[in-house]
Amino acid sequence: MVIMDAHPTRISLVHAAMQQFGRSGFEAASTRTIAARAGTNISSIAYHFGGKDGLRLACADAVAGRIAQVARPLPVLQGDLDPRSARLALRRLMRRIVTFLIISPEASDAVAFVLRELAQPDSPVLDRLYPTLVEPRHRALCALWSAATGQPAESEDVKLAVFSLVGQVIYFRVAAPIVQRRMGWQRYSRPEARAITRRMLANLDRMIGGADG
Repeated sequence: MVIMDAHPTRISLVHAAMQQFGRSGFEAASTRTIAARAGTNISSIAYHFGGKDGLRLACADAVAGRIAQVARPLPVLQGDLDPRSARLALRRLMRRIVTFLIISPEASDAVAFVLRELAQPDSPVLDRLYPTLVEPRHRALCALWSAATGQPAESEDVKLAVFSLVGQVIYFRVAAPIVQRRMGWQRYSRPEARAITRRMLANLDRMIGGADG
């Protein structure tokens, strides 16, 4: 996962920490193990992040930065965007999200980390990610959905529609062992990603079409 303007040791520590936090949870993850997997000494965690808590938030920032890159095609909705352009933008974005979540080696650890944190009601990661990633990206998607369908961007239905669409894609990552077993796939690679993309685009088209009525 790319961390802009970061020291190589910081990058290695964030990679190792995200993996350990995702697998074991924040409390159970060992800083000694994290440092060892990063190829550095344990004191470097305090030096670069101020401690384990700071490293946890650095992982959240890394997730936000990577998702922001994936969602980069989101247009700046200044003025009117015609429905056809909005729908094409949604389809392009869906392709990028599926590709990232299904075949990017970075996605598994990032998703595991975020899901672990969401299971903790007092997690500072949610407070970190909501204003920097979740709320602005969801709001932008709602605006794009509105441009595609004519529905009010901040309506309850549009907000839920966007959540449900994103949730469908995330399921394919979270439930990968179940999906792969049922589909007879050995792993996710580009052919599987293309099949999932076709299904998700069909779902998107139906949801947008249904929204008009």
